[in-house]
Amino acid sequence: MDKRTFSGMVEAGEPLVRQAIEAMKEYHGAQDRGAPAEEVERLRLLAESLFEVVSDYQSRVIARARGKDLPPLH
Repeated sequence: MDKRTFSGMVEAGEPLVRQAIEAMKEYHGAQDRGAPAEEVERLRLLAESLFEVVSDYQSRVIARARGKDLPPLH
């Protein structure tokens, strides 16, 4: 995989996408089994933040494919 190509950059982000999906499954599973509110909230925040990172990464991949450089993430 060449991470300099568009498909390479998309492929490089796949583990992060899988991690975000798994976090969402864990969150919904905790809701379904009636886990304590603190655990459900922790899992919700984790899933939400992972999907936000996925979205940011994908936006950067598209920007780079269009020849634009975005400021670095903090």
